[in-house]
Amino acid sequence: MQAEPDHISPSVSPASSSLLASSSESPIAPPDPPAPAGLVLAPFRALRYAAAPDDLSTLTSPPYDVIDADGVAALEASNDHNIVRLILPRDPAADGQADDDTQPDRYARARSTLQEWRNAGILRPDDVPALYVYELADTRGGHVQRGLVGALALTPPEDEIVLPHENTMAGPVSDRLALYTAVDADLEPIFLVYDGGGAASVAVAGAESAPPLVDQLLPDGLRHRIWALTDPTQLADIAADLHDRKALIADGHHRYATYLTRQAQRHAAGHGTGAWDFGLTFLVDATAFGPQVHPIHRVIPGHAPAALASLATAGMRVQQVSGDLPAALRALSEAATGPAFVVTDGETSWLLDQPDPTALAAALPDHSDAWKSLDVSVLHGYVVPALWSLADTVDTVGYEHDVDAALAAARRTGGTAVLLNPTPVTAVAAVAAGGERMPRKSTLFTPKPRTGLLIRDHRDA
Repeated sequence: MQAEPDHISPSVSPASSSLLASSSESPIAPPDPPAPAGLVLAPFRALRYAAAPDDLSTLTSPPYDVIDADGVAALEASNDHNIVRLILPRDPAADGQADDDTQPDRYARARSTLQEWRNAGILRPDDVPALYVYELADTRGGHVQRGLVGALALTPPEDEIVLPHENTMAGPVSDRLALYTAVDADLEPIFLVYDGGGAASVAVAGAESAPPLVDQLLPDGLRHRIWALTDPTQLADIAADLHDRKALIADGHHRYATYLTRQAQRHAAGHGTGAWDFGLTFLVDATAFGPQVHPIHRVIPGHAPAALASLATAGMRVQQVSGDLPAALRALSEAATGPAFVVTDGETSWLLDQPDPTALAAALPDHSDAWKSLDVSVLHGYVVPALWSLADTVDTVGYEHDVDAALAAARRTGGTAVLLNPTPVTAVAAVAAGGERMPRKSTLFTPKPRTGLLIRDHRDA
């Protein structure tokens, strides 16, 4: 892992050193990180592009985890200062800029790039701390999502203030940790939703009474608008409103795990409290300007839908759907009152629903009723292992974000697309509140924040 750069590694005083280890035989553990008593979203000085608004279309990007290699290349070509050079930096050795072990790695490259852009005035911090109201509006479909961007006081899942609903994998956390430690900044926000209705929601709804800092239609097809809230009284009212609430992680589980790990490392090193006790966050009232929730479909390579449908008759109701794919999707939607799936290759389709309750309970004995009511839980915990006798691994079960991509993958692999209904936000929240985790890639919350509009550099905290 990349070592911490000098400019973000304050020296440890003798007193601090004695806290870390008073002797080799009797080490004294450093204090635990601060534990906020509630949901805290603090103002911060955002680092933003100083370019003209029109240039934001070539400077920003989608989130790092939805960009493939071709997407990285296209974003790099669009502008020498596109944010992708920070969130997905290239290894200098891969493009001929390093020829020995003394050269910087990709994380150090991101650190130097960020510093260069600051020095050149390409990125500039705002003058005063603010909470930022951020709106993403679909000018075609009419959906509007709006929330607050701020610095979230970090709290572990067991405190039940910030509720994760999916497990994380070590690889992505290690990568983001190395990057965020190197640049000493939060380059992308995590995405939280909560049940609002108080002063924070009122502030978000009323933000458009003032001119926005940003008002731009970007390549994702959305109109992005940002306002800064700086009035002390309004900020105090928002803080009081949010304090006793809980929030669900809609997107960014790996980034939140990165925040917590970075915080723990800082405190273990004796650095005390600091900017690392917070993480950049987009907080949305799901009852007002909430996100849309879409299913993430599955692909089973090498297994035809007719064969999987036949196997499923051992523990579910199985019906072949007459008509075309739209007819199958309508049947799936109508069966959404309980776990249901469509297995298809685009030509022939079967609806699987009404799992046998006794067999389902036997397959999932250690989970709550809320967890067992979810389509994705039934699929991964019951259908795949018990009815289809398949290992629930990424090699056996693939993932696609839309129906067309799932069908294309099924045809390419001689397999089956497993189509799902979206999981309601309330169902996700119920599982998270019970301390359980949903299967990987269970939900797709959209729209996601655009990367590069608001950065939280710890030097400005």
